[in-house]
Amino acid sequence: MVGRLEGSVAVVTGAGSGIGRAIAERFAAEGATVSVWDLDEKDAAGTVDALTERGAKSAACAVDVADGASVGRAAERSLAAFGRVDILVNNAGVFDYYAPVLDTSEEQWDRILGVNLKGMFLVTKSLLPALLDGGGTVVNTSSISGVVAGGGGIAYTSSKHGVIGFTRQLAADYGKQGVRANAILPGAVETPMTRPILEQGDAAILETVRSVPAQRHAQPAEIANLALFLASDESSFVHGSSYVIDGGWTAL
Repeated sequence: MVGRLEGSVAVVTGAGSGIGRAIAERFAAEGATVSVWDLDEKDAAGTVDALTERGAKSAACAVDVADGASVGRAAERSLAAFGRVDILVNNAGVFDYYAPVLDTSEEQWDRILGVNLKGMFLVTKSLLPALLDGGGTVVNTSSISGVVAGGGGIAYTSSKHGVIGFTRQLAADYGKQGVRANAILPGAVETPMTRPILEQGDAAILETVRSVPAQRHAQPAEIANLALFLASDESSFVHGSSYVIDGGWTAL
């Protein structure tokens, strides 16, 4: 059977581990060529090795999404290697471990917003001309912190609210030119970034995670399944939407 992304080229940021790696693996399994972007060059190479072992075509790019020059080099490298980009997944992100305003430094604020929101802007801007060439798809990773409080601290929650606004405006600006943009809003997911929280975090936070209707946290592959839907033609009439995938957390 032909994969749902057969013949397409995808760029996935933060693909060295966690949700990003799961998305890269899912896309590759559906026939996509994947350009793996991550701040950690070793992690990016590890994902590429895993994809190559499964017969997929892939390449690694070490990139700091919060740095315009770094993003520009990665975009040039990806386009030179694969000739085009059909799918962009803006997944790279950092967490602030529930820090409130008084515990958040200016440096921490700048770092969180720099990666989670500015980085999304820089990456999208660098690849949008290529996406417009063939009519592409953008999938942005927000969070339930994009619609409710309590899933992160002040900087993280602000950044993830911003991702939803960014996604909606991107869809409004470029949908008529053939580029779809949508966001995924995960709840608690077991990744290298969140594992310390899930294992030894604040008791109230852990109780919330365990009390959701699903009674568990998600695995990265479950988030990747939603990203696949939004990246594929199966979601061809979906523009500017935000999909919560949280085990029922926000239903409480």
